[in-house]
Amino acid sequence: MQLLLNTKITFIGRGRERIAAILSSILILGSLASIVLQGFNLAIDFTGGVLAELSYERPVQIAEIRKVLEESEFSGAIVQNIGSDREIMVRLPVQQASDDEISSRLRALLPGAEPRRIEFVGPQVGEDLRDDGGLAMLYAIFGILIYVMVRFSWKFSLGAIGATLHDVIITFGFFSISRLPFDLPALASVLAVIGYSLNDTVVIFDRVRENLRKLRTGTVVDAFNISINETLSRTFITAGTVLLVVLVLFFFGGDMLHSFSAALLVGAISGTYSTLYIASPITLYFGVAKKDVMPVTKEAAADPDRP
Repeated sequence: MQLLLNTKITFIGRGRERIAAILSSILILGSLASIVLQGFNLAIDFTGGVLAELSYERPVQIAEIRKVLEESEFSGAIVQNIGSDREIMVRLPVQQASDDEISSRLRALLPGAEPRRIEFVGPQVGEDLRDDGGLAMLYAIFGILIYVMVRFSWKFSLGAIGATLHDVIITFGFFSISRLPFDLPALASVLAVIGYSLNDTVVIFDRVRENLRKLRTGTVVDAFNISINETLSRTFITAGTVLLVVLVLFFFGGDMLHSFSAALLVGAISGTYSTLYIASPITLYFGVAKKDVMPVTKEAAADPDRP
């Protein structure tokens, strides 16, 4: 750990930020192209469908039920336990059948299952959820803009927003390219990625502000490189622990958490990268200087024209 604390890596400068900009541009353009051309594999949460609650007298295996449904006309169904291992909820794609017909078919496919409730979820509900999720992301990004602008300056806020949008677009692009089902947990994970990305960025910006105030020599770029190196151990520890938990969820969390953990996995990697190579270069591009972080004295506040 001591080695990480004493690193003197040049993250910004020597053309490295240009290489990062090219890589990020390729990833963002590829993500946007996939989103525009083929869209997302939206789950029932957003497209509408049928919710069926089934009860059993004995514990059942979710994997076996899922396999039976996948081989029937109910392919694409989402199966999960509710309350106990004797009660399950099945989410089915939109069906051209009545509730009684669906109930009879489920009894035939799943011996021992007793349908307790069958409810149709219209596409309008999915559209409302999609719109609300989009608004939630916009509110979060706008809140980040205001928060960083108040805490630092507008130049830092543009860097934070740039890094956040970078991570969100790449995460969405991953879902579009991989064709993983995009459901409500996946949308929640994108919001979590926004918070994760901002947290790392603010930590570095806070150290940049301190170093710009106390460093007597060196350039603004030097202050950013010093700050990134000083917080590098914290960045790696945070990223490592997050990735460890997310990998466990990805491999052992089951199908219900697969999309959620995949989004967090991509977002955590992208968020760490953007903290180092996107947020800081964007802030420098807009000409952040030492005067932007210096506290305003009472004399300067009373007479801004005073030399």
